[in-house]
Amino acid sequence: MTISSSLALQKAMLARLSGHAPLTALLGGPAIFDDVPQERREPYVSFGDIATRDWSTKDGLGEVHFVTLNVWSRERGRKQAYEIIAAIDAALDGAALALDGHRLINLATTFWTVMREAGDAYRGVVRLRAATERVA
Repeated sequence: MTISSSLALQKAMLARLSGHAPLTALLGGPAIFDDVPQERREPYVSFGDIATRDWSTKDGLGEVHFVTLNVWSRERGRKQAYEIIAAIDAALDGAALALDGHRLINLATTFWTVMREAGDAYRGVVRLRAATERVA
């Protein structure tokens, strides 16, 4: 059985983000999570929704993915959140990631924002679009 394209994409993105020195410096280490540990304090990045749609053609099977990353910060103001978003964009936008059982056709940042949450927290949202196709 081959790994699902969504999971293969998430694993490759996690590896890229965890190894991106400018991002890990802003986070104080490789603080990128699918399931955030309860005791973890900000700043960190967490995977949000990953929506996948069929994108097959007559020549092959493929999917398009819409990935949401959440950026969490407790710094006063939005500056830290925007810096983390910029580092995520530098690491992923246009990246040529290797995926298990699939080929990444393209990966692009499509949207980002930073909003105030309850208390003194800020949450950034980054959305990316990726197209993949299965390899034989």
